[in-house]
Amino acid sequence: MELNSSSIHEVIHPTAAFSKRAPRTATIPHDSVGEPTWAESQLNPRNRIDSLDPIEEPLWRIDGCTGLGSQYYALPLFLGDVPPMRFDVFIPEETASSYLVRQLLDLNAAFHTKDVKRVRRLGISRHIVRTLQAWTRTRGLQGQDSVAQMYKILPFGSRIIFENLDLDIRNIKITVAPTYYVEKQLLSLPSLSRFLGVNENLIPKSLDIFQLVIVQQLHDSVCLVRINHSHETRKEGENQRLWIFKALTSGTKYLFTELRNLLLMEPHPHVISRPEYLVTKYCRFGGKTAVVGFLLQYHSKGGLRDTLPVLRIHNQLSLASQLKWAAQLASAVEHIRTRGHMFYPDLRLDNMVLSDSDDVVMVDFEQRGVWCEFAAPEVNCLEYTRILATDDTLAQDADDAGIPDEVREHFAGILTKELPNWEDLQAREDYAPMFEGGYSSYNVPWLCLSPVEQEAAEVYMLGRVLWCIFEGQSAPQRAAVWQSYRWEPEIEFPEYRRTPAQLRDLIDRCTRGRRGNLSGLITRSAKSELVLRGRDGGSTEEVLAAAQQWWSVEVKVAEEFLRMRREKKDAGQWNENYYDRPTLREVVDELEAFRVQMGTEK
Repeated sequence: MELNSSSIHEVIHPTAAFSKRAPRTATIPHDSVGEPTWAESQLNPRNRIDSLDPIEEPLWRIDGCTGLGSQYYALPLFLGDVPPMRFDVFIPEETASSYLVRQLLDLNAAFHTKDVKRVRRLGISRHIVRTLQAWTRTRGLQGQDSVAQMYKILPFGSRIIFENLDLDIRNIKITVAPTYYVEKQLLSLPSLSRFLGVNENLIPKSLDIFQLVIVQQLHDSVCLVRINHSHETRKEGENQRLWIFKALTSGTKYLFTELRNLLLMEPHPHVISRPEYLVTKYCRFGGKTAVVGFLLQYHSKGGLRDTLPVLRIHNQLSLASQLKWAAQLASAVEHIRTRGHMFYPDLRLDNMVLSDSDDVVMVDFEQRGVWCEFAAPEVNCLEYTRILATDDTLAQDADDAGIPDEVREHFAGILTKELPNWEDLQAREDYAPMFEGGYSSYNVPWLCLSPVEQEAAEVYMLGRVLWCIFEGQSAPQRAAVWQSYRWEPEIEFPEYRRTPAQLRDLIDRCTRGRRGNLSGLITRSAKSELVLRGRDGGSTEEVLAAAQQWWSVEVKVAEEFLRMRREKKDAGQWNENYYDRPTLREVVDELEAFRVQMGTEK
């Protein structure tokens, strides 16, 4: 089955349990003897791409992609030093419905590929660069309508949209969409302290975005920058220092949630330090000086996710390092809860970097959460409910009703019992102060949990990360639908090969209550298609049927768990640590005790 945006609703999300529609899969027309028709044949000159070879002197560079292969980080090389204005290229899914186009441009692979090296090898990335090359030369390198002018006058996060996708770059229509609504959502610098609820003394000094020079876009919300200090204020080496610039081009409420969390967080050696600068921009529409992001310390050794498998493959992954990282991580998570007074719902290797001293540092405090393959089962029960309550998939034809209204209303009712006014949190894009509703986050499932339940869910995620550390794997499961890794896991959780027996018991206790994942049944093939695991692919219909059956069971289990939890809570009989997992403090103590036992402690 083709991997595209419709497969989310049909297979990957719990909406699959109720979906009735036929899959929207790009197909190639064939004639009566099974050969492609002339209209879709690659023998037809109109179906040939002029070239996907790298351009000798490109005007643009692609630094990665997100949005399931629909958003690409494009950097204009011909402008030299430019600010990180985030003018990304967007390719709407509906523009790439042709089977031939999807195959030739590697669009199925773009769905799950994120890292820059592999993204740049994709046909779609090279096609974008060639298209932008021609478009830029048509507009002129300088002048009133040029890209250079865009960087001076357009709002932060404006979009370069490919309205169609054609094999002939001359036929691709490009429009630029100013995102005034994003700047409207941003908080002004004078109001920041009041809106975040933090003391003025904690607010960092600010820099204008035009004082920054982008070096590389690393992720959808993070890029590497330099500060372009003036000659009068520059200290030796200052212009060469690299920083992490954190900013969002949508859902700005999460940006200010993270900023507030970092400013209020009591310092810890294994938690990212507080922002050193705010980054501001004057907004032409509205006339305010808004905070578009902030600068954080850059840790150049990279993430633990890619480090672990490389060390394991080269037989350089020592138990001493594993124990050190595990103890540091557990200590940081406990600190966030006990001293930071907040929950951390995004506990996975992607959010752990290594410092120059080879120590773990936790990053990303937006509090969005993780997909179900990483989350605790009790969190998944609430997340499935939220997805079903908010599904807005539109009917494609008269026979396609999507999810019935009564199903959405049913699950919305369940969620309302757990968190009144959850719909307001879900709907808003901009940040509101905590005192406007009493909520400290926009993560609906986690706000439904008590502090004890939140800690138990954190312990579950910690257990899965500990497994990755001691097994030297990049993730608990291989061939994840959402994201592929440079080094896919060789084994999958909860299989053990390298973990010491005493720590296997700890991990098993941390992950009590675990259930099987969809990836155990349906996985991503080498051809970037959804297939049945353990079989030679399986037809689209078989994949859809298997997904519907699996999700029907999971949704029923979720409903029953939430019903039982509500009844016991109403009766005052609910055990908040329902699966009897250890506390964070107990995990820290066990890891430190094992370090002493093995003689690897400092």
